[in-house]
Parts: sequence; structure tokens; C-alpha cells
Amino acid sequence: MPPTVPVTPLDPVPGLAGSGAGAGAAVLELQDVRVWFPLSRDWRGRAVRHAHALNGVTLQVRRGEAFGIVGESGCGKSTLAAVLMNLVRPTEGELRRLPRADGRPSDVQIVFQDPQSSLDPRLPAWRVIIEPLVAAGGQASGKADLRKRADALALQVGLRPEHLDRYVHEFSGGQRQRIAIARALAPSPDVIVLDEPTSALDISVQAQILNLLRELRRAHGLTYVLISHNVSVVRHLCDRVAVMYLGQVVEQGPAAWVLQAPRHPYTRELLDAVPRLDRPWPEAPLAEPAELPGNVVLPQGCFFRSRCPWATAGCERPQALLARPDAPLHAYRCHVMARASH
Repeated sequence: MPPTVPVTPLDPVPGLAGSGAGAGAAVLELQDVRVWFPLSRDWRGRAVRHAHALNGVTLQVRRGEAFGIVGESGCGKSTLAAVLMNLVRPTEGELRRLPRADGRPSDVQIVFQDPQSSLDPRLPAWRVIIEPLVAAGGQASGKADLRKRADALALQVGLRPEHLDRYVHEFSGGQRQRIAIARALAPSPDVIVLDEPTSALDISVQAQILNLLRELRRAHGLTYVLISHNVSVVRHLCDRVAVMYLGQVVEQGPAAWVLQAPRHPYTRELLDAVPRLDRPWPEAPLAEPAELPGNVVLPQGCFFRSRCPWATAGCERPQALLARPDAPLHAYRCHVMARASH
């Protein structure tokens, strides 16, 4: 039997009231983006089997906000980050980087998950920081000016400029991530994609990096797209959040609403999986989970149907994102929960 979902009052979300006007105008838009990677080819070289990494993702990122994307491993988060960076081109659909006031397209930089492998070990730290400027032709500014820029960025992220002649391996993990953040800030980007920026760090260092990101966003008016499987990090940093499952967005809306009153069964299971001190360990063993669907042959209808405890015959049909009646900014891809909310 489907659950009865009470339509409870939600906490107000600053900057997301009423009609849906957010922190600012849209800076990135994805329209029905699909990405398929070929797995095997026929004798003519044509792909005959694909891994479907993204399956119809439609998102809008607004200027000045922190937009979180959460989901389990393999749901397509990192592929989505690569699409936003133009490192992977959509098989279908469209990515739009909306222009700046001067007519140039919005600039997007990225902070990778592992700072050790994403920073050039052959260069001193100050050269690593100004790499994006050099790549864009900034060598004409002169070495002295570039070094001044690197020193200023180091101070902003909490590093001492006199240490920038060291190489990357001479820094701690937290310091390396600060170097990566400084490098992303160097070209004054419109959007910074944060791909699991704290998962390779100790807990205490994670808190320092998250607080640094919040301070930088406030100081520079930055726009973040945070890719993470850590719900607590998203709760701490993000204004809006999209929940992904098997390459689809199954729920999206203001983070305070999605994480306080989730509507999609997958979002509920994702939040229930987070350990909590106030929740006792279950006495009975957990039920054997259903086999995860693959992304080579996609499931018919709702992708989560085989794992959902509330699935009905109607779930065999494709599910569209449905807006919550009392909260139009909160949408989810589940007709069962939509009926139960009324």
C-alpha cells in the first residue's frame, strides 16, 4: 500500500520565494541532456552497445547560488560534471553557457576530488595556481605580475605566499585542496564545479574547506555546482539540490525542502542510509536489497521501480517531474507519491 504523505508546512528559503526567482539569472542550462558511451562496435565501427550515463537531465543553475547534485556511486554525477566543463559532449540535448555582460560565454572552472592527482607535480605551487591564466595567454602579463596574482590568491585561500615555491607533494592534503581552489579562482570564473571536494580529506580538514568555500562564495559572489554523495556536505553548503538515480534527476528543489520533506522514494532511502546517533540499530536484519538495474539496457518506466516498496502497475510508464502542489519549486518523478500527497 502506498504511503500517506502529509503536506507539511516548509521552512522559508531565502531568495527562493513565490514565483521561483532565485539568487540571480540563469548562468548554466541543461536541456534533456543524454550521454551514452559506446561499449562495443560492429565490423563497420558503429557502436551497437552503450552505457547510458545520463538519461534526460534538465537543470538550470542560477548566478550566485550553490547547486548540489547528490546520488549513489554510478548515478552519473561525475559525467554531469564533465558535461558542464565541456570535457564530454552530450550525445543528445543541449548545454548552454549563458553569456556575460560583455558577450563572452560564462567561464566554468573545476575543483577535482583528489588534489594529489589533479595538480601538476613538476611545477611549484605558484605556477600551478596561475596555470589557467597561462593557458589563456596570460604570459604576456609577465612573470612578476603572475606571481603577484598567485600570492594574492594564496592569501584568499589561507596559504602563506612564501610557501608557493614548494612543490605539490610538499603540502598536506588540505593545503593541496586549497591550491586547487586557488587555481579555480585564478581566471575569475562565473561557475566553479566542486566534484567531491572534501571526500579525500580528514573530517576536521573537511570542515575547514567547507567553511572556506562558504567564505569565498560570500566574498566573490561565486556560483557553485557541488557534486557529492555526502548529504551532510550538501545540507551545509547548498541552496538547491537535485537527486540523481541512474542518470536521471528524480527530485529537485530548495535543499531545505528536499532534505526536510523528501517526496521521491529513492531520496527517502538515500537520507535513511545516513548514520544518525539518535536512531537505534535495527534488531531484525535488513531485507535483501533488489538487484541494481544496469545502465546498458535501461528499465522500462520508472527506473527505481524494481527497488521501490511502493511500486504499482502505473510505474511501468515513464515518470515525469511533478511539481509539489503547495511548493512549485519542489519537483519529483513519482506519481505514487504525488497521489499520496493530496
